[in-house]
Amino acid sequence: MTDYRPRLTEAEQRRIRAWHDSALAMMRVEAGAAGQTFDYLGLSLFVPPQVQPITGMSHLLGEAVLAEVRPQDRVLDMGTGSGVNALLAAGTAREVVALDVNPEAVTAARANAERNGVRIDVRESDVFSALTDADGRFDLVVFDPPFRWFEPRDLLEQATADPGYRALTAFFAQVRRHLAPGGRVLLAFGSSGDLAYLRELMDRHGFTVQEVARAELVRDGVTVEYLTFRLH
Repeated sequence: MTDYRPRLTEAEQRRIRAWHDSALAMMRVEAGAAGQTFDYLGLSLFVPPQVQPITGMSHLLGEAVLAEVRPQDRVLDMGTGSGVNALLAAGTAREVVALDVNPEAVTAARANAERNGVRIDVRESDVFSALTDADGRFDLVVFDPPFRWFEPRDLLEQATADPGYRALTAFFAQVRRHLAPGGRVLLAFGSSGDLAYLRELMDRHGFTVQEVARAELVRDGVTVEYLTFRLH
């Protein structure tokens, strides 16, 4: 746990909690006991019930990955979930490593790699814990982190809830040691989380930040932003 304190008013926190619980309940209903299959950006993906599904905003990061990856890149996909962004990167990159703390996600990502005829190295990992010096450095790190700072109640919720932003904070504290010279980061986030805290982390760790994708929707009379950033 970090010493994180929300940069949001109490009313904003209550609203985000209500959105979070509503979205989570909907995900559970849609996944059911059998999981879901998605056709997404040229991939066929099976997502089991305890793994984050493809959402209406997933393409903001997915399309950024397709546009960013170079043939010579070594790519690290942090929080890979069903493996989606690792698989997108693997269509171009020379090597892809995918990490997730959820063992169900690791199994799903491996199965989806086989399903799509793609080779990626998938590992169970708490942030960077599964990497060693032998893994070297990466030209591109992709991260679709949990937006909210809540305590998760199960594996599915863990995909969208990072207690006290422990993982997000650790990511920024450690990512530079895993980046090759000139390395880049693609990261998705939104104002249904504490966007001000993310901006503080990016600034604190000296990243140059470019917004490469944005979408907005109005929910309960409030405009919600979904963003993909390129950091270097």
